[in-house]
Amino acid sequence: MIDASIPPLPCYLNGEFSTLRDAKVSVLDRGFIFGDGVYEVVPVYAGRPFRFAEHMARLDRSLGELRIANPMEPEGWRALVDQLIAAYARHAGLAPDALDQLVYIQVTRGVAMRDHVMPRGITPTVFASSNLMKPPSAKDRSEGVACVTADDFRWEKAHIKSTSLLGSVLARQISADADAIETVMFRDGALSEAAASNVWVVRGGTVMGPPRDNLVLEGIRYGLIEQLCRDAGVPFELRRISREEVAGADELMLSSATKEVLPVTRLDGQPVGNGRPGPIYNMLHEGYQRAKQSS
Repeated sequence: MIDASIPPLPCYLNGEFSTLRDAKVSVLDRGFIFGDGVYEVVPVYAGRPFRFAEHMARLDRSLGELRIANPMEPEGWRALVDQLIAAYARHAGLAPDALDQLVYIQVTRGVAMRDHVMPRGITPTVFASSNLMKPPSAKDRSEGVACVTADDFRWEKAHIKSTSLLGSVLARQISADADAIETVMFRDGALSEAAASNVWVVRGGTVMGPPRDNLVLEGIRYGLIEQLCRDAGVPFELRRISREEVAGADELMLSSATKEVLPVTRLDGQPVGNGRPGPIYNMLHEGYQRAKQSS
């Protein structure tokens, strides 16, 4: 039976192009049974994938952590992504450079009888699709957004972009229940990340983020924000950041593929800094837009 609530958007599954309504995977796929897989989300601006090489490098790292052989070379992934971009544009009745998209890529270990031990010799399941990008509103950018805080109760391999996202789902629901955009999380009193975003703290003119380690998914924007700060002569530092430092931040920001860089102006009901987006955010946002144009 076809579920009419699922749009007939183009997608790719194991070598074939079809639609989200028609594509099917086995109930014994380990991605379904165990969440045994990884994913990437590649932003596409005016038909051009943004920082594609960095996304592919992270996909390769995540697959390596799970001992899944990468089923494609970078050139194959790029060809697939370009085909999906064109297919979605045709579905929308527009030229590829007339709209911004998000390409979702997922690789699972594949299909096998249920057993916790990693089976050998099975073929990975490869799924990919594209959809319209929905950026933050002009109001959110000009006024900033609200976030809440919580202890980070997820597993300690957050550096793997795993499809096992129940912890992040529960964390994001905390903020949804509070009518906030994100849940900023702390582990042992130090900032880790948000449910679906990296978090950046500005104090005394320095942009700070948590270190690159197993407790944080290194967003593709990590390198970009460091580069933008360097270009603008703004100090940039990765280190452990205490809950008290976050609470006393001059500015607080989120970054992700969909949010790009987004100012947080209220945290747990209290204003961040002066309660308005600050100059460092404005600098990073403007630099981000220039980077998109040159991608």
